[in-house]
Amino acid sequence: MEIVGRVADVEKLVREARADGRTVGLVATMGCLHEGHLTLLRTARAAHGLVVASIFVNPLQFGPGEDYAVYPRDLDRDAGLAAGAGCDVLFAPPVAEMYPQGLDSMLTYVTVRDITDRLCGASRPGHFRGMATVVAKLFNIVAPDVAYFGQKDAQQVVVVRRMAADLNMNVRIVAVPTVREADGLALSSRNMYLNPAERQAALVLSRALGLAAARLKAGRRDAAAIRKAMGDLVVGEPLAACEYVAVCDPVTLRELDRVEGPALVALAVRIGKTRLIDNLLWEG
Repeated sequence: MEIVGRVADVEKLVREARADGRTVGLVATMGCLHEGHLTLLRTARAAHGLVVASIFVNPLQFGPGEDYAVYPRDLDRDAGLAAGAGCDVLFAPPVAEMYPQGLDSMLTYVTVRDITDRLCGASRPGHFRGMATVVAKLFNIVAPDVAYFGQKDAQQVVVVRRMAADLNMNVRIVAVPTVREADGLALSSRNMYLNPAERQAALVLSRALGLAAARLKAGRRDAAAIRKAMGDLVVGEPLAACEYVAVCDPVTLRELDRVEGPALVALAVRIGKTRLIDNLLWEG
């Protein structure tokens, strides 16, 4: 595996791979790799001749008071894990390489309207603009045939798919199912912030989704009733503060009145100071 920090270097490696007839898969990350990221890399490895992973803690997608400064960074650890999962090129640029004009001088951003105002976007203004901008840059730099994202970040998947479709980006977006701990907690880099009591309390997210799934399987279709039941369960956990519970269309992210077809059931919950998200896709 090659580790590069310059845009020109990763572009050169991709050109060489394409000259050899290899396809390119991209896994974009902020590092602090866990089994979820490694599953994305293994999925890409099975399908492509060149697998590129990026590690970049993107300042544009963190708001004031969020954890940009303390977000865990350990390139040596992450490089070992990425290599073991089949990564060929690890692109780990400094901020100045990705934003050479300086963050304060940025004039161009990618804004996906409407679907970014909902769910996580309602409480994290600017987050999805920053995310879409850096993903668009990565797509331009790496020019992947396929980009792989985790379904845990469901709204991110929806936003990236819409961006790619609207801007005629020649890349296919694949969502890989959420990887969970044995007790149901969705893997997240932010889980490391949880103390033992908070780690136990965090199971309220997967329990709430399990409640929703059970109701849907039983034929209950009233979305408001499902949201209320989930919210009541979360409120019952003393260490949890519910930010939102949604039962929505999986493409538009608009709230549903009744679940008559596919639906995204999603929630964001603060456990102590740690904000966690989780979701399930109901296929109908």
